[in-house]
Amino acid sequence: MTLKNIRKPRPSFDENFIEMLDIIAKRSTCFRHQFGALVVKDNKIISSGYNGNPRTFPHCDEIGCIRDELHIKSGTQMETCTGVHAEQNALLQAGKMAENATLYCNGFPCKICARLIINAKIACVIIPKRINYADKEGMRLLETAHIKLMNEHGKKEWDNLYNIIKIDWKKEKI
Repeated sequence: MTLKNIRKPRPSFDENFIEMLDIIAKRSTCFRHQFGALVVKDNKIISSGYNGNPRTFPHCDEIGCIRDELHIKSGTQMETCTGVHAEQNALLQAGKMAENATLYCNGFPCKICARLIINAKIACVIIPKRINYADKEGMRLLETAHIKLMNEHGKKEWDNLYNIIKIDWKKEKI
């Protein structure tokens, strides 16, 4: 038996970075969602981010979740929460190095994050196919800006992205 026969197949870079998202997301202090994000350029990690309150602020795991207390539906009234999204944290850490990079995230970017992704000049966003929630407005903004959207298998576009978010891109208004 040679080492060649017992070695597991080597994961692709995309598969590797997608797996890392779950580890990064474990740092999240949000009760509702644990998100992770990576900014990657030339298969090198530039920065990472997870969702949680700003530096020096108490976290939800210490003081509770204001959104839960007020019964606010997920994806709405985002201004009520002081949390910073994983994509925002990763982009802040990357700075100008984010230009033409790939952003990996384990959730669809919201409309605020989509605007930041566009202005950071991210070239591509890769999201695992297992995610079943999509922010319609965020995805519309990314599509309008011609940001490439891919899944972890390197598909050019999400196979059934439009079915997942159930909107007609031509009719839906932001």
